[in-house]
Amino acid sequence: MATKKIDTKYHLKYKVCVSGAAVTKGCPPGTVEKATEIGRLIAKAGMVLVTGATTGIPWYAAKGAKEAGGIVIGLSPAESKAAHVGTYHLPLDYHDLIIYTGFGYSGRNLLLTRSADAVVTVYGRIGTLNEFTIAFEDKKPQGVLTGTGGTSDELERILKIAHRGNGKAVFDPDPKSLIKKIVALIHKEEKKRAIE
Repeated sequence: MATKKIDTKYHLKYKVCVSGAAVTKGCPPGTVEKATEIGRLIAKAGMVLVTGATTGIPWYAAKGAKEAGGIVIGLSPAESKAAHVGTYHLPLDYHDLIIYTGFGYSGRNLLLTRSADAVVTVYGRIGTLNEFTIAFEDKKPQGVLTGTGGTSDELERILKIAHRGNGKAVFDPDPKSLIKKIVALIHKEEKKRAIE
């Protein structure tokens, strides 16, 4: 049976989730600039950025992606736009689409990581750790921007003491190099799925 060639005009784009702390007060200098650059690089690579539709690191990544002409989709913990803004105090800007999940933070985290082809972690706290472990268990390609503080700088140690290997996680302090590694991992996973 002949395989049908995909018309690239209608080919689905890869989706990359940027996970990181909603509060950046304690992050090292240069971290928000790196998060913005990650968003730009995702957009320039022709991929869609997926965020938790929140403040902090994901917001900066969304800003970078939109400035580079990219597409940004947010998954909100809130059940409506009114709750997103009024109850959760979350922003609406720099997103092309916000999906109101109504599942709170933990439910949103599951949908967020599952909706992406890969997850990039930049400076995080507990919620970011939750997103990392969900993606790890789901065997998703993951990139961790090291040198940005918080859970990002602890994940290699956590994986070591957990005795589960690195899964599909790669670590790099350079945004450009990290995104190249993520793109390579996504392509590798796609080829693997095509063979199966």
